[in-house]
Amino acid sequence: MCFRPLRPHAHRGTSGFTLVELLVVLAVLALIVGLVAPRALGYLGRGKTEAARIDIRTLGTALDLFRLDLARFPTQAEGLQALIAPPPGVAGWAGPYLPEKSVPSDPWGHPYIYRIPGQHGVYDLFSLGAGNAPDGSEAVANWQDAESR
Repeated sequence: MCFRPLRPHAHRGTSGFTLVELLVVLAVLALIVGLVAPRALGYLGRGKTEAARIDIRTLGTALDLFRLDLARFPTQAEGLQALIAPPPGVAGWAGPYLPEKSVPSDPWGHPYIYRIPGQHGVYDLFSLGAGNAPDGSEAVANWQDAESR
């Protein structure tokens, strides 16, 4: 076997990156992420809000079908569960009024709130939104569609 002596200066300057070059690349990437991430998160938040609006309209339609069959909306005690399974002692129930086997949760994982009698109409149907804020500051609600018309 023949060994060659190592020449430490033979490849100097031919390959690799300096620390300054790496830091510049990282700074540019951080700048791009800083500009793009808030916009992407905004689209995600709007998507969930729109999904909640669609769910509320679907639940509202199911409540209207329930009312057509029984001449009333579900009571507060029966809740939205009456759209899936017949309440005890109720004749004329022709459901289920929703395609799912359970009442859907809002896009943030919380149950929709059904209140009858409502403060904004015959009934109120709403989600407290992303922050689940009890003051309703981020609420997505059935009465908001009526106000925007």
